[in-house]
Amino acid sequence: MSESTIEFSPAAAPLAEKLLPQALEIIARYPEGRGRSALLPLLHLVQTVEGHVSPDGVAFCAEVLGINKAQVGAVATFYTMYKRRPTGEYLVSVCTNTLCNMMGGQEVYDRLTEHLEVGHDQTTTDGRITLEHAECLAACDYAPVVTVNYDFAIDEATPDAAIEMVERLRKGELPTPSRGARICSLKEMQVQLAGFSDEREGAVADGPAGAPTLRGVTLAQQHGVAVPNFNLDAPINKSKPAREGKATPQNPAERAGAAANKPASDAKPAGDSVGNEVKK
Repeated sequence: MSESTIEFSPAAAPLAEKLLPQALEIIARYPEGRGRSALLPLLHLVQTVEGHVSPDGVAFCAEVLGINKAQVGAVATFYTMYKRRPTGEYLVSVCTNTLCNMMGGQEVYDRLTEHLEVGHDQTTTDGRITLEHAECLAACDYAPVVTVNYDFAIDEATPDAAIEMVERLRKGELPTPSRGARICSLKEMQVQLAGFSDEREGAVADGPAGAPTLRGVTLAQQHGVAVPNFNLDAPINKSKPAREGKATPQNPAERAGAAANKPASDAKPAGDSVGNEVKK
């Protein structure tokens, strides 16, 4: 596939003019004939320009991959990281899942909705902030947590700290996050999510894990807890080959189906039919 072999519709042409070289680079990462696997990073690529996935963005992805718009739309509407309407420069996500909720996440979210006068997946009138509550941000050790454009911004968040942060963002300031990379705009973050190197200063952060993350290890060391007889050098035994002519079920669903068809020890069929036999 080359730039000259694709004819784009009027809807897709403006994005193709801006993004086609990068799109072809993304598609080239995948084996020949598997280009449609590039759809996820292509949707992020579209968001580097638009900040969301518009109907024109759907058309561009469909045409560059040779699939239809319904297939693109099915993926774009399944994942919450693909926004289907204009989004603010900074996407503020508050975890309200079980642990963060117990630690005050819902209160943080509620105070932000009152302060910003927006609800879930809504944007402030100045276009700066889009607020959302998230199911889990994979940082339970620092609950409750708040992210900005998917980077950690506030650990062990409080309502006051969250309000201070969004106000600084609305003023054009970039507050220092609790940990991790420097806060960037949503479009800048999409560059990384599309699989391209971000050359901004401070775009990549490193450092050791924090004390909350290492708490389990610390407690284990203090109490002398260890995995018994665990040998890091022990070889990994491969599973026995399947019997000739009969494949071994590879996943839980297949194994469950095989078990259901296997006679029980009393010669009655296993599964739901047990106990349902018609008595004569």
